Amino acid sequence: MKKLLLFLSLPVLSLAQTAPDALSPKAARIHAKALTIDTHADVPINMMKPGFDIALEHDYEKDRSQIDFPRMIKGGMDGMFFAVYLGQGKRSDEATLEAKQKALAIFDKIHEAVKRNPNVAGLATTSKDAYRLQKEGKRAVFIGMENGWPIGKDLSNLKQYYDLGLRYVTLSHSSNNDICDSSTDGDGPEHNGLSKLGEEVVKEMNRLGMMVDISHVSDSTFYDVIKLTKAPVIASHSSCRALCDVPRNMTDDMIKVLAKNGGVIQINFVPGFVKKPSQPHEMSLKALRLKIRQTDLSDEDKKALRDEMKAINEKYKSDMPTLSEAVDHIEHVIRLTSVDHVGIGMDLDGGGEVIGLKDVSQIGGITEELVKRGYSAKDIEKIWGGNIMRVLDVVEKAAGTL
Repeated sequence: MKKLLLFLSLPVLSLAQTAPDALSPKAARIHAKALTIDTHADVPINMMKPGFDIALEHDYEKDRSQIDFPRMIKGGMDGMFFAVYLGQGKRSDEATLEAKQKALAIFDKIHEAVKRNPNVAGLATTSKDAYRLQKEGKRAVFIGMENGWPIGKDLSNLKQYYDLGLRYVTLSHSSNNDICDSSTDGDGPEHNGLSKLGEEVVKEMNRLGMMVDISHVSDSTFYDVIKLTKAPVIASHSSCRALCDVPRNMTDDMIKVLAKNGGVIQINFVPGFVKKPSQPHEMSLKALRLKIRQTDLSDEDKKALRDEMKAINEKYKSDMPTLSEAVDHIEHVIRLTSVDHVGIGMDLDGGGEVIGLKDVSQIGGITEELVKRGYSAKDIEKIWGGNIMRVLDVVEKAAGTL
């Protein structure tokens, strides 16, 4: 339901990797060479709406959308993990079956978008796919699942999703589910970490070669996953609690443990995870979250919630963090561990936005900021895509030994 908070054949364009014009020559060179991967993109939310065409360039100021193929090309974004997202609903057998059908419809929509634009994009499931598509001047479309609810209690669903291209699952979302506890469930913990089913889910994901994503999960769930997993895990869109003290972010100890596991934290650009809102702003958001926890909201209710969020954001726009403050989270991870354990998962079309980066066409600003801070081309290439591709490779390789 968090997505309710957010404003929810190509024209002739060069398909070659391009860097934004505003970048310095050095940053432009680095940006053009690097494999740029974002691990959490909520563009399928828009793709499922009637009339939205990812092959056409949209205007953020008009429809609040942040991702489409033309703007990926403009920004020099080589690949993104498109999220099969479902907010947690009822946990009955009937509701879970319906969730599976909705998830399969999103998979179909992603596959359809790739098939309709073969000269622009390709489905990617491995690092080799990503580098090949970059060489061909095409966008790599990976698939992740946000919230393990559509898995239900049938582990064979994981294999079905894997065969459709799924390469990570965020175990929970904003509420507890049958797999594990969420970091933000208003009722508190239910399983005190992973459930017995959740343990089997992690084992099966390891066996398949699918990355386990611990964004959104509770701290106890994170540590349970780390104890159990036989492969590195990821946080596909999380930031640092030391810089923004909210439960959705990771503590310094968690980040260090994740690094020891060989995993990577992909920094989230949602404002409230980059910089903690002022107290009045937070109280307004808390009141809105209580409304959003309602199920079966009508279209009118959803519109009212979007309008309310827009009004709150406008009232407290001075709380909006900057691109530099988002990069502070990247640097914090590097200082805690090394440059090998951090990447980028901005949560665009899911609330990710900072001053200086409103849509995917502006991602070159991240490279520019890293250059200004003295990071080498090699370091920046790791942050942008090298680290997450390494983890994907290791997880795939580990599967062959289980």
